[in-house]
Amino acid sequence: MADTTTASAPAGPIIALGLGLAAAIALMTANPARAAGPDPAITAKIDAIDARILRPVLTDPALIAAIQAQNQTSAALSDADIKALDTAWRAEVGTAATPTISKVQAAPASALLRDAKTASEGLIAEIFAMDDRGLNVAMSDVTSDYWQGDEAKWQETFLKGADARHLSEVDFDESTQSYTVQVSLPVVDPATAKPIGAVTFGIDVEALDAL
Repeated sequence: MADTTTASAPAGPIIALGLGLAAAIALMTANPARAAGPDPAITAKIDAIDARILRPVLTDPALIAAIQAQNQTSAALSDADIKALDTAWRAEVGTAATPTISKVQAAPASALLRDAKTASEGLIAEIFAMDDRGLNVAMSDVTSDYWQGDEAKWQETFLKGADARHLSEVDFDESTQSYTVQVSLPVVDPATAKPIGAVTFGIDVEALDAL
């Protein structure tokens, strides 16, 4: 899902979901005004999987090294450079020629994120990592854009400190036909205890409810 525009939830009853989070989703679908902010039931579930599933990704030495390396490269980019890269990425999505996207797809850190997604057995719908400018470093699936620096997923994590966390509202993801919530967390340099980037996890709410 990443920075993609999610579709509105389809009309009709929500089926095949557990009672806990399903009730929360149904309420948000029926009354969008109540959807602002993370639901306590979802937050509690995220807390439960944090140490076991999310933290191992955030603290993986290979991912940390990849972000540190890209931070050095990104430091030389102007705002105009970043805009041009993001424009190129967006233009490549869904096309045959994808030099900008393919460079990130082929990165070893992207393989790491794909493996983590697979190991989650359906809980994680996608993962992507960002550098200290908000640019993609690695991804399990292709995002709709390259620069996430204008999004809360980066602004509310990397800019807020090592203990920050951002949870999105639950959205229906048309591409996966599932309800997902994005959990974003900073990646911290173990030597300085300061954020060097961020990671966003797209969590399948139905799978989360089944835990």
